Amino acid sequence: MAAVDTFLFTSESVNEGHPDKSAVASAAEAATTDVELLKRAWRNEKAVPEILRFDSPLVSRVREQIQLLEETLDDFADSGVDDLVVSLYQMDLDRTLFLLRSYLRLRLQKIEKYTMHISRSDDLLSRLSLQECRFAKSCSEIMEKHLEQSVLSKLPYGYDSVTRQSLSSTEDDMVPEPQLDTFVFCKTKSDVGAFQLDDIGEEVVDLVANDLYVLRYKSIKGLVEGGQIDLI
Repeated sequence: MAAVDTFLFTSESVNEGHPDKSAVASAAEAATTDVELLKRAWRNEKAVPEILRFDSPLVSRVREQIQLLEETLDDFADSGVDDLVVSLYQMDLDRTLFLLRSYLRLRLQKIEKYTMHISRSDDLLSRLSLQECRFAKSCSEIMEKHLEQSVLSKLPYGYDSVTRQSLSSTEDDMVPEPQLDTFVFCKTKSDVGAFQLDDIGEEVVDLVANDLYVLRYKSIKGLVEGGQIDLI
């Protein structure tokens, strides 16, 4: 089963010499396989209302592992390895392919839904891969062109903006944005201690390691990005 051991190598062995940004999460990451990291990224992406930062190194490693496993299965077919062993490898391959495709599909769905919002924000664009950036800009251009030709060109002056209801609008009030106040289920990976949930300090919660919470995403956004909290 050497190939399985190769396929399920940990992120620590891949990133040796490149420490994680979050010291809190580094110890746990060292014993976590890339498939598990992908599953975590998939869960977080599925749970949050906005698009998260694309984990390019992780996706690249998973793609390499998928290619390795496909080559291993081809070798098995030529050498007549036991069908049970082949089926176990195939199951690992199918599971990983599903996670990767679902992760990428979730991100594309968010880009399509909030394409104008994302394409107007340098911060949000920086979270995307190069392919996703091109997709977001293309979607935004196609949508604006379609709206202009089918609707806006027929409206009176002052009401023909893609992003604003009228000339009196002071902001882009017609651009769909994710609702960051959405409640999410989350689990702390380590003791955070007393954590302020609002700007004025009236809401404080003691976040204990491995406990489950239901909190507004906006309040814990920084903890999610820092890897201190996982969404479930």
